[in-house]
Amino acid sequence: MTARHVAVLSFGPQRPAPAGVDEEEFRLALLEDTYEVVAGLEFVTPALVVGPGGDPGAEAVTWPGTAIVRAATLGEAFAALEELGADQAALVAADAPDLPSLLIGKLLRALGSAPAAATPAAEGGLVALAACLPLPEWLSAALASVDLDTEDGLTRLRDAAPRAGLVPTGPGWHRLRTPADVAYLDPGLEGWDNTRGLLAGHPLAR
Repeated sequence: MTARHVAVLSFGPQRPAPAGVDEEEFRLALLEDTYEVVAGLEFVTPALVVGPGGDPGAEAVTWPGTAIVRAATLGEAFAALEELGADQAALVAADAPDLPSLLIGKLLRALGSAPAAATPAAEGGLVALAACLPLPEWLSAALASVDLDTEDGLTRLRDAAPRAGLVPTGPGWHRLRTPADVAYLDPGLEGWDNTRGLLAGHPLAR
């Protein structure tokens, strides 16, 4: 049976919070909501990827037994998950608190016919990247200069592939990278409880 790990990335630039909201609390609320989406998936093992120096605040939001991986790049994160026994893995940006679990499922299913698959992000970059492990050499090399924030990351990965069709995409989604991005959040959509609570009293711009 294929061993699948899905990990949330906690390392990366600090995101500015909406006015009146503490930046660190905002970061951890986004992370916790995104992690809970991942941890609630069936037939996958959740994990958290932190920077080389660790991230105690991020580690505190995970469920007991969650693997904590230290890495500085996507390539290092995939390698660490492979060492944990993963045959397939997906890396998810920590600022997508309302990401539907269905989109992660579609991403993993795409690995049945391709070595990698991606969920594009609104305004550029990626929400998530999944891959079969070990990584193909072309993908490993490409990830030396591509992360989920690379605006043209999907184009770069596809250009690095030896032929077309090796990096299919699922439906795109959004990330909360600027204060204005909270307008993407739909109050009628279930989930993102920590972010919702933190933003209570701060109307979402529409």
